[in-house]
Amino acid sequence: MKVSLFLTCLADVVYPASVGKSTVEILERFGCEVDFPKKQTCCGQPAFNSGYHRETKEVAKHMINVFRDAKYVVSPSGSCTSMLHEYIHLFEDDPEWKQKAEELKSKSYELTQFLVNVLKINDVGAKLQAKATYHTSCHMTRLLGVKDAPMNLLRNVEGLEFTELPHKEQCCGFGGTFSVKMVPISEQMVNEKVQHIEESDAEVLIGADLGCLMNIGGRINRQGKQIKVMHIAEVLNSK
Repeated sequence: MKVSLFLTCLADVVYPASVGKSTVEILERFGCEVDFPKKQTCCGQPAFNSGYHRETKEVAKHMINVFRDAKYVVSPSGSCTSMLHEYIHLFEDDPEWKQKAEELKSKSYELTQFLVNVLKINDVGAKLQAKATYHTSCHMTRLLGVKDAPMNLLRNVEGLEFTELPHKEQCCGFGGTFSVKMVPISEQMVNEKVQHIEESDAEVLIGADLGCLMNIGGRINRQGKQIKVMHIAEVLNSK
């Protein structure tokens, strides 16, 4: 099975050696032939969420062309994958590009969604001795609709003791440009999230969106908390 990796900006710039590498190794372990289209860029979500839809269309057209020949597009980010799915709404008045956007949407998956729904795998053979909790990111659960796949995989990680995160449905306060434009509100939201993580008594916080993990992890570090932050790809690649 041929898979094209959509790595995303944060994974490429901030976490390539951990999240990017883990994603590729997991896919290859289960027989996928992974390629990396080097012309891929940002998905356009920051511009889109800020209301710059005309500019986002140009990014969308570029990304559609980049992955035009891909059989499957897989990304370690529910948020960025959901943006690929949003392209169809940008081209409501352009039938030609809307069709191309629909083709990209039909073959684009977040990593855990691809493992569970396409490859039909719920146990990747991972091992991690830790007490952990899981942050359900807004875009992944509410826009992309991926809710069960991450938990199906985490429940089968040998040695992982899972504890429910209180108020898990609450946003961490990142929201891309929201955290820049609404700093005081964002700060209070992430403070609440860190408090809830502490209440879970977890040693490790797991998530599937790097924006959320960067935001929460940054706050944890500033407060001097001894809680490790891991992307789900890193957990699923643990041995």
